[in-house]
Amino acid sequence: MTSPRLSDRRNGAPPISRRAFSRMATLLAAGATLPFYNESALAQLSKTGPIPPDAVKINANENPLGPCPEAAEAIAKVISKGGRYMYEETDAFVNTLAEQEGLDAEYVLPFAGSSDPLHRAVLAFTSKEKPLVMSDPGYEAGGRAAQFIGAKVVKVPLTQSHAHDVKAMVKAASERKAGLIYICNPNNPTGTITPRADIEWLIANKPEETVLLLDEAYIHLTDEPVCSDLVAMDKDVIILRTFSKLYGMAGLRAGAAMGRLDLIGKLRSYGAGALPMTGMVGAAASLKVKNLVPERRKIIKDVREDVFAFLQKNNITFVPSVSNCFMLDAKMPARRLVNAMMKEKIYIGRVWPAWPTHARVSVGTKEEMARFKTALLKVMSDLQA
Repeated sequence: MTSPRLSDRRNGAPPISRRAFSRMATLLAAGATLPFYNESALAQLSKTGPIPPDAVKINANENPLGPCPEAAEAIAKVISKGGRYMYEETDAFVNTLAEQEGLDAEYVLPFAGSSDPLHRAVLAFTSKEKPLVMSDPGYEAGGRAAQFIGAKVVKVPLTQSHAHDVKAMVKAASERKAGLIYICNPNNPTGTITPRADIEWLIANKPEETVLLLDEAYIHLTDEPVCSDLVAMDKDVIILRTFSKLYGMAGLRAGAAMGRLDLIGKLRSYGAGALPMTGMVGAAASLKVKNLVPERRKIIKDVREDVFAFLQKNNITFVPSVSNCFMLDAKMPARRLVNAMMKEKIYIGRVWPAWPTHARVSVGTKEEMARFKTALLKVMSDLQA
């Protein structure tokens, strides 16, 4: 899988350039004030303050199932060793993920979640001269990082089928000499798929200097194929994965970036340090549970489809999704719906400026969504009265 152009870099990341060092110093000086400092800071977009213990929290695309028993057991066993860095556990996670994805281990860079590498990619490949191209609506974290460093953000509306408009994105990238095209697949917040054929077309037709950042945070919730084989073919793509969604480890922090050595080497330049061993051992254990992905996919799908049937029966408009979230059309400023549901102790997600009448709803447990249905009928009736 080694590309000849990368043979001189197999022994490590490329040296940090003066430009990268200057950028890194600026970012470090900003410290915890960075708007994308960690995923906890990002989650503040869905943060609502103290939530009553009997409330339903379906606003942040979390998985209420939590880590699988095998992951929980592995984490419990390693806690007593928390005084050690235990880099070998990170190596074990990397090797396990790489083997399953058909990649050399050197093509996998581990992280505490996937938000960190997302931001690093924006810092590494965009600038004032090289914009970020993304969908609208889309996951905002990359755009916020781009704005922080003065890079322009070019937002491209989704297609009528709510997929990424890859032709329009390539056109925008060509006209603006973009450094990065960001695709979250399935998309957040819509939960909709961009077909594999479209992604392949984008890679084949994008500008040579533009890199595709493909965020597969929610891919395991679908029957769609993963795209790690594109990394194995040394394409101009970085793929992000997280264990925060299907694997139920949002608070435990584990994820990875996958790409050619020259690409992920640029991400490495923006930071270093030991990763939380609890997240690493939990992720490695999760990967080894053969039926975990299909079983959880079915659990979430069954709840999601039940909610969709309820919405259709009651003539409530929504965007069909294959993920663990969907967009509900309130037919009015959706912020009103969010606030009204909160009074019923049902905390749904936020509103995107591009779709002001829609609010994102995460898929919770069967019991949580039953309470959501009851509250929604009451609130919609009150708001329309």
